[in-house]
Amino acid sequence: MELIILNNKGQKTDKKITLDESIFNVTPNDHAIYLDVKQYLAHQRQGTHKSKERAEIAFSTKKIKKQKGTGGARAGSKKSPLFRKGGRVFGPRPRDYGFKLNKKAKQVARKSALTYKAKESSIAVLNDFSLDSPKTKGYIDFLTNLAMLDKKTLFVISEANANFFLSSRNIPKAQVITADQLNTYDILNADQLLMTESSLQKVTNLLKD
Repeated sequence: MELIILNNKGQKTDKKITLDESIFNVTPNDHAIYLDVKQYLAHQRQGTHKSKERAEIAFSTKKIKKQKGTGGARAGSKKSPLFRKGGRVFGPRPRDYGFKLNKKAKQVARKSALTYKAKESSIAVLNDFSLDSPKTKGYIDFLTNLAMLDKKTLFVISEANANFFLSSRNIPKAQVITADQLNTYDILNADQLLMTESSLQKVTNLLKD
């Protein structure tokens, strides 16, 4: 697939670039995408949930009533889950929700996601450029020129750049990441994928077999 390179004002240039067929035109593997997205979301979970169980309740251990003759069930402790403010049975405990996923499976998932975006014509390649200062208005103007201000955009740059990150962080639907941070979830979550020439080259090198 061949794309016309745009400048930062949304205008077409006289340069074209060809997307690598082995990355942007593969047979999509939906199960690999599912596993990669599932792992990404699992790693976002803090897993700090906790409730007190019977042994952790601060009540007296004194037997609350005699064993027999009350007409009710036996009760040995106020900490019992049967009583109000008693401990919870098998309550949640802090845990890590992450799981292992092979590197090759993650690569297949990213290639599949990029293939879907390419088929939807949702990838735009831009000339390498930089922002002079960290200003939200500058990034808004950039998206407005591309007619993408109302879309959920993912802008991939080759290297970390504070001006891009700071300028975009107050815009709800705009996200900026570096080429080595590109992941399946962010690709699929965006309506439009924006890439600079250098970041496209870097992504191609990273995913090349």
